[in-house]
Amino acid sequence: MLVAALLAWTFLTPDDDADEPYVAQVPSATSSALDAGGAAQALQGLVTALNDGDRAAAAALAAPDDSATSTRLAELADTAAAARIGDLSMRYITEAGGRAADGTWAAEVDVAWAYEGFDDEPTATGVQVRFRDDGDGVRVAGIGGGSLRTPVWMSGPMQVRRTDDLLVVAAAGLDLDSYVQTARRALPVVERVLTAWTPRLVVEVPADRAALESALGSESGYYAQIAAVTGSGGLVGPDAPNHVFVNPEVFDGLGRAGQDVVLAHESTHVATDAPASQAPTWLVEGFADYVALRDTRLPLTRTAKQVAQQVRTDGVPDALPTPAEFDTRGPHLGAVYESAWLICETLAAAADDAVLVAFYDAVSAGADVAAELRAGLGWTEADLVRAWQDRLRDLPGAA
Repeated sequence: MLVAALLAWTFLTPDDDADEPYVAQVPSATSSALDAGGAAQALQGLVTALNDGDRAAAAALAAPDDSATSTRLAELADTAAAARIGDLSMRYITEAGGRAADGTWAAEVDVAWAYEGFDDEPTATGVQVRFRDDGDGVRVAGIGGGSLRTPVWMSGPMQVRRTDDLLVVAAAGLDLDSYVQTARRALPVVERVLTAWTPRLVVEVPADRAALESALGSESGYYAQIAAVTGSGGLVGPDAPNHVFVNPEVFDGLGRAGQDVVLAHESTHVATDAPASQAPTWLVEGFADYVALRDTRLPLTRTAKQVAQQVRTDGVPDALPTPAEFDTRGPHLGAVYESAWLICETLAAAADDAVLVAFYDAVSAGADVAAELRAGLGWTEADLVRAWQDRLRDLPGAA
């Protein structure tokens, strides 16, 4: 599952299959006709070059007349060294079609990697790699593209900034300093509520929305309104590392306040392992908003504008938001996410941060919402709905 942020402070959780373990397919019998063995040897050469941070060795894996790929592989080695890519492996799986007119062919390659110092387990996914037999052996002719994922760090030249608690990997040409500063401001916002969290945050910023969707394996346009999303970037098991992926086409258009809320929201998802949460969507997203907005000076006329308009038009909702209401193509996404935030605001106002955090943790681990409401606040679900409805009615502009 991926958890995402829409525009300035509207947050989305798209349905996704990323919680299913990645399983590489068995190589097909026709791979040998395209010298799968030679391709596998080239891949091992690339793994060695990237592990060593050897840009010359990486560049030499391209054909002598292919300067574009040579440069691309050298840049990949630079990124691997700067980001400290570890646990790296590449395994040829199967070709994706026959040989093209230029002599190249595409293949699915099982790629696994981790950011050393940040990821406890590697991420794995299928990546398209192109090969070419130039008579002196199989050469690498391209990385990424096609219908498979292209990890952000493999998608083009990158800028990298590392500290002990923060790693930012951003496409060349973007404002790296801005992303680093925004992420740096997000960490204490999260720590003020989640006091037990030891920050280890990875923020990945691809060149554009298309590169984001390629990294996350989504259809074109799926993240057109998304500012950032939290997930693994691969099809992995339950211990997958969670990173924040930024859509620069949306994120860069936000003001500083909006960017701060987005990064704090997504950092909360990382801190709470939100993609693995068993809590209802309203609690996952509402809690992240609560943390991000807890100390903001932004007025309710901005942070709850859309839900206030909906209440004025349609009245208060009869029940807590359902998962279907959080669909990225829903008609009232902004109002739904603001509603979820106000549910958690209502819970915190009735108790305190500690009670809200304990409630979130318990429900995320699989506890029953009604049981935890009784234990923590002495409330029924009906009590929560009534208190939340009262809060909605009192919003500026709701009457």
